[in-house]
Amino acid sequence: MAEGKKNTEKVVAVNGNMITIEFSDRVMQNEVAFAKVGGSNDVKLKSEVIRVRGNRADLQVFESTNGLKVGDEVEFTGELLSVELGPGLLTQVYDGLQNPLPLLAEKSGFFLQRGVYLRALDRETKWAFTPIAKVGDKVRPGDRIGSVPEGVVTHYIMVPFAWKGEWTLESVAPAGEYTVDEIMAVAVSDQGEKRNITMTQQWPVKIPISDYAEKLLPEKTLVTQQRTIDTFFPVAVGGTFCTPGPFGAGKTVLQHAISRYAEADVVIIAACGERAGEVVEILREFPELEDPRTGQPLINRSIIICNTSSMPVAAREASVYTAVTLAEYYRQMGLNTLLLADSTSRWAQALREMSGRLEEIPGEEAFPAYLESLIAGFYERAGLVRLRTGEIGSVTIGGAVSPAGGNFEEPVTQATLKVVGAFLGLSRERSDARRYPAIHPLDSWSKYKSVVDAKEVEFARGILRQGAEVNQMMKVIGEEGTSLADFIVYLKSEFLDYVYLQQNTFDNIDGASSAERQRYMFDRIYKVLTGSFSLPDKDTARSYFLNLRQMFMDLNYLAMDSREFKEQEAAIEAKIAERSTVNA
Repeated sequence: MAEGKKNTEKVVAVNGNMITIEFSDRVMQNEVAFAKVGGSNDVKLKSEVIRVRGNRADLQVFESTNGLKVGDEVEFTGELLSVELGPGLLTQVYDGLQNPLPLLAEKSGFFLQRGVYLRALDRETKWAFTPIAKVGDKVRPGDRIGSVPEGVVTHYIMVPFAWKGEWTLESVAPAGEYTVDEIMAVAVSDQGEKRNITMTQQWPVKIPISDYAEKLLPEKTLVTQQRTIDTFFPVAVGGTFCTPGPFGAGKTVLQHAISRYAEADVVIIAACGERAGEVVEILREFPELEDPRTGQPLINRSIIICNTSSMPVAAREASVYTAVTLAEYYRQMGLNTLLLADSTSRWAQALREMSGRLEEIPGEEAFPAYLESLIAGFYERAGLVRLRTGEIGSVTIGGAVSPAGGNFEEPVTQATLKVVGAFLGLSRERSDARRYPAIHPLDSWSKYKSVVDAKEVEFARGILRQGAEVNQMMKVIGEEGTSLADFIVYLKSEFLDYVYLQQNTFDNIDGASSAERQRYMFDRIYKVLTGSFSLPDKDTARSYFLNLRQMFMDLNYLAMDSREFKEQEAAIEAKIAERSTVNA
């Protein structure tokens, strides 16, 4: 990046939130520039170069371009679109450009003003620094100089990722309290160049942070404590998954449950282009959620990137990349980070709008032809890595997709399915039937390892499949036209659905089912699914399975180590023995 570069050019065209400039000096792809409304310095709009052709460059403006006209000045910074990294990121609510929204609201009032950009990190807070490296140490980008406590995590101060080669530490600050801008160390290169290391650094959002030893294959299950996910459609630590679903299918509640109970150290929510009402729900409820790991508010280990549908469209693209860059930063500390992007459909719509303004040849449904590669590039930034210290860190990415009308055949869903490792398809039919989480047990799939034996899970899915077929048949020919054996299969599938797939996320016990409890309960349920029962007619069979279902559902609300759990379990065993033909 060119230091201190400030060349100024003129606007030659304005097309919505895209402007075109003619330049005489050097311009880079993804370079940040500021367009001066009316040529004054009062309102400067942040923008990014998205295409360079000959001596013309097209820039997307992250704000409304009202008042911007041909002849206005555009000042280039010589820097790529970047985020600020350092202690103080956790608990923050940012917009897509990493402006802290609470501070922005304090400055601007209810209606955010154009051209107001604030520093991402607090300059006044003092952090308790503990040195790790010492004078004379040879360091490389990403190596640790020291640490500060940031809430529940240890935040490492690292050699800036943008540096190249090996450096020797000339000085390291002693233990004490410092602000983020104070010098923590001074390093010298082999060529004699001196540079200061502070607690903060900049990193371009569209370039992955890759200062690690190697990338590993995700194998360990990320326990979310949601039975349907962990048992049937598991997610891996460092893996990728998507949750497509129509409006009202319970994406937000599922997102809350995953972020609260998943085995992750840091949770990042990217509310990208969602309706303002849904984002308000996240902003109001998220800080109130109790973190079961610490007993503190969940926001203490979370970051929210908020870019609603009423905000400028161009900033949606930036918000997704900002979120994943922050996730990669915490991965470099050996932490497991979980990024939930809601929703990538709105991001894709922003790409479609910019592609239209660039007059590119459209792909399917007018999305850009390169949509698949952009979506793949985003999900590829997830991963499990081994750092040079030997520690393991991860970024797990879950993207919510909002296909119009719940149509999973549309381009964004299909492009996402090609690159993710698990597909948790939310169903309108199950949502309407109040079967939550509304993950469709037959349409969904996962390539990752379950917390339960794979053969048993496959058998259970077979019961669900057969039960769905019998149910469809009964809708045509009625219950009386179905054989007793088929009817029992249907009852077993409904039993599995109610007692295992469905989960009350608002109950403290049923809302979070540990891997140990899932294995224990699935073992009990598997015995029912594989069991033979003496049931002479359909009425007896229906009554028996309804009673058994209710007894298991009551068990779900009892703590495993309680006396009531043991008593309920004994009652269930007696109920199964009543009709079981195994010991008869």
